[in-house]
Amino acid sequence: MTTTLPEARRTPSTAPLERRRHSPGRTHRRNWAGGLAGWLWLVVVAVPLYWTLITSLKAQNRYYASNPLVPSGDPTLDNYRLVIESDFLRYFLNSVVVTAGAVVPAVVFSFMAAYAIVRGWRMRVLRAMNGLFLMGLAIPLQATVIPVYLIIIKLQLYDTLLALILPSIAFAIPLSVLVLANFIRDVPDELFDSMRVDGATEWTTLWRLAAPLTRPALLTVTIFNALTIWNGFLLPLVLTQSPERRTLPLALWTFQGQYGVNVPAVLAAVVLTTLPVLTLYAFGRRQLLSGLTAGFSR
Repeated sequence: MTTTLPEARRTPSTAPLERRRHSPGRTHRRNWAGGLAGWLWLVVVAVPLYWTLITSLKAQNRYYASNPLVPSGDPTLDNYRLVIESDFLRYFLNSVVVTAGAVVPAVVFSFMAAYAIVRGWRMRVLRAMNGLFLMGLAIPLQATVIPVYLIIIKLQLYDTLLALILPSIAFAIPLSVLVLANFIRDVPDELFDSMRVDGATEWTTLWRLAAPLTRPALLTVTIFNALTIWNGFLLPLVLTQSPERRTLPLALWTFQGQYGVNVPAVLAAVVLTTLPVLTLYAFGRRQLLSGLTAGFSR
């Protein structure tokens, strides 16, 4: 003889649960305010990009006579041709040299410094160095322009690409050390102990264990520093003088005359200057966002 619960006794206990699950009032409410704010922010970001692109395809003599938000009836690539013929490749190469020459040493040095700080935290000297790096985050670039300028003059490096690379390395290190140190702290101590038991040196542990496990952080600081240095304007303005040493952000002044500005040509240069940045961000945006947050949320 089998015993079953009567249908009348099972239904009352399950019916309220079913009603709660399928009740229209219990569904997720739509966040209309958040959605509206998101669309407004999309418009704020998209309109300048749209205006920049359509204006770069307009002729200079028709720019002021047409509606700025209406595309040209006969778009032209003359502005891009003018930009490329105005030593754009030289400025592009200068930006590449400065960015690569600053990012690679900054990331390598920051990684080694972060490893030493995390693994040798008990040493007073390393704790002092960590505090020194953190103090670097509180000093803005604009506050050090005059001292940096005087140092570059003393070193006889003025109007050289090396004059741009050295300060860029210095200003990229503090944040890089902070991000990398937080990632290295998340590596279990048992892995370091096992490497030590196997006879590995600190140098081997650094590159065979810490480097592969902190690869997202390395990519994060590389992309972030590359974007920052690529868009840098103040250091090239102060530390260079000749046109042969200009970088892309500073080269936009080429299209500014004494009595006017070639706005379509300037915006065409902006589009060409932004393309490498957008390409780098498109391929590394996930690593950039996850790396900036993972080290602090674990």
